Amino acid sequence: MKFLDQVKVYVRSGNGGGGAVSFRREKYIEYGGPDGGDGGKGGDVWIEAVEGLNTLIDYRYQQHFKAETGGHGMGRNRHGANGADVVLKVPVGTEVLDEDRETLLYDMDTPGKRVLFLKGGNGGFGNTYFKGPVNQAPKHANPGQEGEERAIWLRLKLIADVGLVGLPNAGKSTFLAAASAAKPKIADYPFTTLAPNLGVVDLSAGERFVLADIPGLIEGAHEGAGIGTRFLGHVERTAVLIHLVDGTQEDIGQAWKIVRHELEAYGEELADKPEILALNKIDALSEEERAAKAAELAAVAGVTPRLVSGFTGENVTELLREAWKLVRRRRGEIVADEDEDEAAEPSGDWRP
Repeated sequence: MKFLDQVKVYVRSGNGGGGAVSFRREKYIEYGGPDGGDGGKGGDVWIEAVEGLNTLIDYRYQQHFKAETGGHGMGRNRHGANGADVVLKVPVGTEVLDEDRETLLYDMDTPGKRVLFLKGGNGGFGNTYFKGPVNQAPKHANPGQEGEERAIWLRLKLIADVGLVGLPNAGKSTFLAAASAAKPKIADYPFTTLAPNLGVVDLSAGERFVLADIPGLIEGAHEGAGIGTRFLGHVERTAVLIHLVDGTQEDIGQAWKIVRHELEAYGEELADKPEILALNKIDALSEEERAAKAAELAAVAGVTPRLVSGFTGENVTELLREAWKLVRRRRGEIVADEDEDEAAEPSGDWRP
């Protein structure tokens, strides 16, 4: 299944049905009179966030959606049928943008969220509606109201708790495979990841979160170089970023600077998110090389990096537990490390 995260669609609500002009002409009814029914209401356009979808591929082959027109009124005061609605089912995390691709209309960030986007036109009144003491035989009816029509953009931002960022070939896919049951493509050349991958990390029965791996960034990505920063939107909703740096490359300080610059250039507060810096691929380094590379990276970044290996799994669990702690803090489950420690250690005065 191909991954599609941005698409333009055209939607239109249904027109209302027209009212009828009709008169009773039964043989044995002395006084007939108007009996034209009203038209039915046009169908609405709804947008609904559903679980089980992780791409907008369904909208690749159909971009035009039109709700049904309401039925016209008929004689004997028969009301026209209401038009059928159109429901656009989108993955959780989809943003509905105006045609300018900047104005946010709706954020479908919770499962089951359902919004009325375009309202169908009302049906017109039949001539029965206009009868009265003065005009006892009206010969006119109202047409149905026109529906609404708009063009919108759907942009998917995957719902993930932790995001992986780094240069191409930094080992992000290998780390994702080691941390979860996901099976991303892994190869020894850059840009093996062409679309975001999601994996569910199960540390224990009560420690579970979603980890997102996005394609690698290169210098000038915010200006369109390489794959660009298109997929960075999928880590906007994360609570923490894990920044992986390839420990086997020559200038690891420059590698960290390139990714940080692209995060700041992208905006959307990505550069302000909590970041866990990790030196990856330490299985290919000796003890002396590990210490030297870690010191070099710490001097540039200002923080001590974690030493991990996605290939062997070394220190991966400890890194994931640190990320889980930050996720819980984002959710408001813990306020600070001290609060968690106090909750974990019971008071000495407690008695059953």
